[in-house]
Amino acid sequence: MISRTLNENGIDNSLVIYTKERRTGFMLKSKVSKGDPEIFYFRAGSAASTLSEEDVEKIDFTKFSNIHLTGILPALSDSTRAAVKLMLKKAREAGLFVSFDPNLRPQLWPSQEVMVSYINDLASKADLVLPGDGEGKILCGTTDAHEINKFYLGLGAKTVVTKCGPKGALISDGKTETMVPGFIIDKVVDTVGAGDGFAAGTLTGLMEGLSIDKAVERGCAIGAIQCTFVGDNEGLPTPEQLKAFMDSHKRVVL
Repeated sequence: MISRTLNENGIDNSLVIYTKERRTGFMLKSKVSKGDPEIFYFRAGSAASTLSEEDVEKIDFTKFSNIHLTGILPALSDSTRAAVKLMLKKAREAGLFVSFDPNLRPQLWPSQEVMVSYINDLASKADLVLPGDGEGKILCGTTDAHEINKFYLGLGAKTVVTKCGPKGALISDGKTETMVPGFIIDKVVDTVGAGDGFAAGTLTGLMEGLSIDKAVERGCAIGAIQCTFVGDNEGLPTPEQLKAFMDSHKRVVL
């Protein structure tokens, strides 16, 4: 199903690895009328948890321009943590643009200390870091977007965009700081997937040559759209649907 969905959306799946020894990991989430749903993971011993440095060695990084990493894969096992570190190293050596979303999943990590140390180390080596203000409390000791951005710039990140929920997102590159307002929607159906939608909008915008402000504006729009759908992927828009949404929805007044 996953492979077919990739194909239907024109996404290359030549790097997908199959195994008969392990199952595909999955998750369940509760349905809520407000706030974030409860998440239940069935990922222990999954196929993805066995990814290793050996798998990374087979990838030709010179074929790519960008790599997007999150905090989910390294949370799965010691071997995936080693694999992600090697991916980052090889990506930097090949000159790829590196973006990183902490995407915290505390339930999957051996301890909060390991999680914070590993996540912040990855962030320090990224060209673009995409934390949420709620994640900042765990990772940097604050929910203040200005302080979160300052923290990661201090570690070595080139640009930091902190997501501030419906308010929008704060961009900092060490020289300038810009608050991009979010989009107003009538009703929140499900918040899961909003962060991934934000990343998709921001990264595709940058890859298409938009300024960071306009790319983040696109990210805010897709994040908002995602909140109006049940499920992580159902709300992802076509370019036409995205334009229609951005043209018809008001922005938050900051």
